Amino acid sequence: MQYYSTNTPDIKVSLKEAVLRGLAPDKGLYMPVTIPKLDDDFFATIANRSLPEIAFEVLKPFFCPDIPEEIFKNIVEESLNFDIPVEQVSKDIYALELFHGPTLAFKDVGARFMARILSYFSKGQDEDITVLVATSGDTGSAVANGFYKVPGINVVVLYPKGMVSQVQEKQFTTLGHNITSVEVEGTFDDCQRMVKEAFMDDELKDTMVLTSANSINLARLLPQSVYYHHAYAQLRRAGVNEDIVFCVPSGNFGNITAGLVAQAMGLPVAKFVAATNINDIVPEYLRTGLYMPAPSKSTVANAMDVGDPSNFVRILDLFGSDHQVIKAKIEGIAFTDDQIRAGVKRIDQIHSYVLDPHGATGYLALEKKLQDGQKGVFLETAHPAKFPEVIEPVLGRKVKVPPRLQAFMNGTPKNTGINATLDALKLLLLK
Repeated sequence: MQYYSTNTPDIKVSLKEAVLRGLAPDKGLYMPVTIPKLDDDFFATIANRSLPEIAFEVLKPFFCPDIPEEIFKNIVEESLNFDIPVEQVSKDIYALELFHGPTLAFKDVGARFMARILSYFSKGQDEDITVLVATSGDTGSAVANGFYKVPGINVVVLYPKGMVSQVQEKQFTTLGHNITSVEVEGTFDDCQRMVKEAFMDDELKDTMVLTSANSINLARLLPQSVYYHHAYAQLRRAGVNEDIVFCVPSGNFGNITAGLVAQAMGLPVAKFVAATNINDIVPEYLRTGLYMPAPSKSTVANAMDVGDPSNFVRILDLFGSDHQVIKAKIEGIAFTDDQIRAGVKRIDQIHSYVLDPHGATGYLALEKKLQDGQKGVFLETAHPAKFPEVIEPVLGRKVKVPPRLQAFMNGTPKNTGINATLDALKLLLLK
């Protein structure tokens, strides 16, 4: 399989180059030259397949034979060694619980997978790979832990000062070793801009092997398509035969892009719903046809505080920038902080299910968007215990903290601070 840049489709690169570069030289994002269709037998038998078995079949066309099948099968099994269950919350709405991995967030799937892909490609190289990543919360913890102590790989995590929950911050700032945590005087959009500028900088490109573990990197994004297939398999196994609508709490729009890839491979999805907080750039585009990035606003659903979603260009690319086609595939809806808090409280009281602020937008969106004859699945992207400052005042009680999370909370932060400029980042990297 070859990969092209969304800015220059005629220029194609290998899987290894796409993964190691992360971002194309022309600032485009890499996309596979084709999205293969899975055969009918796969979907006819999907209910009887395990998560690793589904993942192997879904991802094999993108990663093999660049990676030999036996090695790739081991990568899949090592990456996806935790449960991703579907739980019924109300009559027609289900949660896809993506918080059972090491850092209790959906990004464990892509980060653990990518760490092993990069480790495979780094063998035999003379110099270390530096993974540069911007985070508004869970990406940093998932990537840092996914790559922790992986030989030949150093990780630099940029995060906006004061805009990441204490729990999320502890998950990546307490590690040390090959993980460097950088607190930026700015917003998440500043962090993301700095990462992109670093990839374009000639001095950095000549000095080090630099790649990204944000969802701009295909090795982070593509494995996320697996859990849509896995959710479908679980529902069919449970006897759910209605049309399925997936609702995705969306910030950088990588997660929903992965879902659209799953649909393009043949997964039967009636529709996708993109749920956002007040950073409603894409819902407004879907409503008006105008894409108008704006400075990000801080909210209780901080992982979605994105004013210029980087993966939106991939959605445009998938559908030829045709607004009507995109609008037919995706519905958008946004929620305020007050609506999110009220939703968390109501769902706990009525259904005894505790949502995190991001998953709450997904549930609320399905309440408004589901039609008769449909079942909805929202992505519960992180464990609610990661957001105690939001959830506990709403519930009026403490949220039980899983042991894995408590272990992070007992650690001592190791971080450094810089201004939101490329020069400041270069000085740190070149040291």
